[in-house]
Amino acid sequence: MRKQILGLAMLPLLALGACSVAPPSGPTVVAMPGQGKSWPQFQEDDYNCRNYAQSKVSNSGQVAANTQNNSVATAATGTLIGAGVGAALGSLAGNVGAGAAVGAGAGLLAGSSVAGNNAQATANSLQGRYDVAYAQCMVGNGETIQQGPAPAGYAPAMGYYAAPPPPPVYYAPYGY
Repeated sequence: MRKQILGLAMLPLLALGACSVAPPSGPTVVAMPGQGKSWPQFQEDDYNCRNYAQSKVSNSGQVAANTQNNSVATAATGTLIGAGVGAALGSLAGNVGAGAAVGAGAGLLAGSSVAGNNAQATANSLQGRYDVAYAQCMVGNGETIQQGPAPAGYAPAMGYYAAPPPPPVYYAPYGY
């Protein structure tokens, strides 16, 4: 019984864990050495442009903290609204307590879902600002930026290529 209560007590923490926003740790665009640029020159430009891009999102820590606070408020509001609606519906069925508990759980899940979506949108916005500043700096220093999506298997934060995903499976109608 104690483990079940402890598990239920941890549920809100797990739901809110998805609402955290990490500031950008590196670019998600692929930069290549420009025409006539040596590898050491490219590395120096990359280092300088990463610092430049980080300065352009210097308030990312505060933005992340504000998003975290808004996420908690959204989840709490969802829980309260769910508990109220659940209690109202539970009173019609003759069990206010059970209705409030079920409504609070549903409200927590819905509020956490909305909060997680908002946190992801904030993280995407910060990463986009970082990438634009980095790309502008690299191009300004004579380096090139790959156009289009990154190659399959590229892990930009890690700086290496992983194994590419398996090829898609195509299905044909029976008999072909």
